Amino acid sequence: MKSQYLLGLGLVSLLMVTCVQKASSKQLLTNFVSANANTPILLSKMQNVDNFGKSAAKTTIKSGSFVSGEHTTQGNVNIVTQNGQTFIELERSFKTSSSGPDLVVVLHRSPNVIGSTRPPAYSLKRGDYLVIAPLQKFRGTQRYRIPQNVNLADYQSVAIWCRKFNATFGSATLRG
Repeated sequence: MKSQYLLGLGLVSLLMVTCVQKASSKQLLTNFVSANANTPILLSKMQNVDNFGKSAAKTTIKSGSFVSGEHTTQGNVNIVTQNGQTFIELERSFKTSSSGPDLVVVLHRSPNVIGSTRPPAYSLKRGDYLVIAPLQKFRGTQRYRIPQNVNLADYQSVAIWCRKFNATFGSATLRG
């Protein structure tokens, strides 16, 4: 286990030295080293390995701030493009409740999900949203790729939704 960790760390060091793109050690380690130092680095879990060293600047095309629904949810979200792909990025300020058993990140057609649904659950109607991915963590920076066949003009907000109980924890109206 220790030798795998050291081998992975050596790989990261080699990539840092050979990388043409300017990046801080902290950013590179964030992409390549697990949060738990005792966990070996798995190449299959690295983000954007295909584009390593070729990464173009990202462009923010829409952004918003979360408002609470079923549970307190706060922070900022951005829709960004980079290397021909589009992503939902939750900023470091993002935080939601850990009470949901099946939280997902969705794009929603309404600009005001919380205002257009009823408390306490703020239930979503089928056809009004598109599930992008399961929520990775309850707080902090995270990124979700939006499939290329999605027309962003059809969606006006991002929401954190509990699929199991059809409860919207919070949503953010996207402004461009």
